[in-house]
Amino acid sequence: MPKIKTHKATAKRFRLTKGGKGKLMRTKQGKSHLRRKKSMRAKRLYDEMIPVETKGDIRRVRRLAPYLREKGK
Repeated sequence: MPKIKTHKATAKRFRLTKGGKGKLMRTKQGKSHLRRKKSMRAKRLYDEMIPVETKGDIRRVRRLAPYLREKGK
């Protein structure tokens, strides 16, 4: 069976959490521009990663990036 190619844009945007659960995590949207008028607290909240909760999205990401790894490995 040949290897499956990883969709590189997907691999850069998503991570798996460490530990047994291995939840799929993503960054918040809206981080890249129009930040001058936002408060420091609002800007800081963009740095957090949040879990992907929709089953269809999780399935789609796993299909696009089958070899997605936990952060730090």
